[in-house]
Amino acid sequence: MKVEFAPLNIPLARRLQTAAVLQWVLSFLLLAQVCLGVIVFLIIYNYWFLYIPYLTWLYFDWQTPEQGGRRSDWVRSWTIWRYFKDYFPIHELFPGLTAYLHVLPFWFRCPLFREYLMSSGPVSVSRRSVCHVLSKEGGGNISVIVLGGAEESLDAHPGKFTLFIRQRKGFVKIALTHGAYLVPVFSFGENELFKQVSNPEGSWLRTVQEKLQKIMGFALPLFHARGIFQYNFGLMPYRKPIHTVVGRPIPVHQTLHPTPEQVEELHQTYMEELRKLFEEHKGKYGIPENETLIFR
Repeated sequence: MKVEFAPLNIPLARRLQTAAVLQWVLSFLLLAQVCLGVIVFLIIYNYWFLYIPYLTWLYFDWQTPEQGGRRSDWVRSWTIWRYFKDYFPIHELFPGLTAYLHVLPFWFRCPLFREYLMSSGPVSVSRRSVCHVLSKEGGGNISVIVLGGAEESLDAHPGKFTLFIRQRKGFVKIALTHGAYLVPVFSFGENELFKQVSNPEGSWLRTVQEKLQKIMGFALPLFHARGIFQYNFGLMPYRKPIHTVVGRPIPVHQTLHPTPEQVEELHQTYMEELRKLFEEHKGKYGIPENETLIFR
């Protein structure tokens, strides 16, 4: 295999973009383990004056990810995030609204790492957390939920548009309970950032991945893309544009005790609007006319 190396005369801005994405990749893969290792080190070598105050504070702060988190405007304004966005680039806009990205509670269980994660804005994806965001006084808040989650990541291959949302109805019930509008959102280009080792359903790899997912609560897709100084292999995402399109809000009448029929009706409406959004915009971003969303 011929290795294609990055040219030496790449502009500084592009190098900074690559560095910004590299720190994100390393943070995603290693930072939680490093933070846990720091705590273990402090305990083994009995730096009690450091770990005892922190663990005590952690005990009382444990529920914060479900109570709006602790975002830091200073962290969110770091220049590194602008370079990160421009690497792909990412086109996304929620004007005048405060968006809360809901992620797996697992990530908030790691000491120290949880503080860094919360500072950038994410909160837990638990029901309690979503309800907290939607019931905050003043309004103007958005709960951003990746519905397919771990199960969908195992089917995320370039050129595929499979969404695991048919059985995801909890968000619909919460929306009805709070009278919160549902807004269909789709990002074109996400599945093009990485390639994934072939894992069709029924294969030994997919079977192992699904078993691990049930045990740990998150999936382990075997992904790969490009490197830092070459384009053939590595864990750096490809420079592919991501275009996030936002559909029309679906009005939701507050129903404190929604019936299964009401949940099902609104869920069907959401899927229909999401499909319309995809069909309306797919031509702009090079998706063949015969491609459509597959709901599972």
